[in-house]
Amino acid sequence: MVQRVSFWLPLVSVAMIAVMSSPDSAQADDAHDRFEARTFTDADGGKLLYRLLKPNDYDSAKQYPLVVFLHGAGERGDDNDKQLVHGMNDFASDKIMDKYPCFVIAPQCPTGSSWASFRSNPERGAGPAKPLQQTLDLVESLEKEFSIDKKRLYITGLSMGGFGTWDAIVRNPELFAAAAPICGGGDPTKAEKIAKLPIWVFHGDADPAVNVERSRDMVAALKQAGGSPKYTEYPNVGHDSWTATYKNPEFYEWLFAQCKPDKE
Repeated sequence: MVQRVSFWLPLVSVAMIAVMSSPDSAQADDAHDRFEARTFTDADGGKLLYRLLKPNDYDSAKQYPLVVFLHGAGERGDDNDKQLVHGMNDFASDKIMDKYPCFVIAPQCPTGSSWASFRSNPERGAGPAKPLQQTLDLVESLEKEFSIDKKRLYITGLSMGGFGTWDAIVRNPELFAAAAPICGGGDPTKAEKIAKLPIWVFHGDADPAVNVERSRDMVAALKQAGGSPKYTEYPNVGHDSWTATYKNPEFYEWLFAQCKPDKE
């Protein structure tokens, strides 16, 4: 029997995550050059800083997939740069962009906020946390600006962004074609809502910041609800389970192969 754990992230873990996922700016040089710095303004005048990676040789006559990337707690801020440090060099590489031309958005969550509504977050409530809602609104806005394939919207995130990924798909089970939460956690009682969604979960079994049981519980709940999630658990790996994931060619092959079926 799988032991259930709380969806909410303890305050001590938030602090640990922020330290353990703090960026090395030198690693973000390639992504910094290729991701355009932008600002999204919501209907209430609120601002969301984000970076946008466009397909090479963008052709408006074609449709392209879009990937939403949610960073970890250590990359929060207002510089519109730190969120690129983990994984975005891999997405922006010639190897990936030539093989899988796509849009990638990397919004930056403000300091003191979260992608998911943790107990410690004053933005908690029935609706999503403000940065997540703004991100979803941003996707809708970009669909009007660019030629984006609505059947191939993907979401992935690490640590705090892993929690945000789970939260986003539970709140919007029909929006995304696939999800890849990394070292995060969700609410197992809501697994039935996303049981049919292609999901690949990643976690290190020695993670000191986000207990691996959080991912194990979500995978077990999805299977119990009739789903068939993929799950990769890295042995003897701590909190950084994202580096190996975003460098794995099989991850991209799986992600970009997912497509929502045509509506009958």
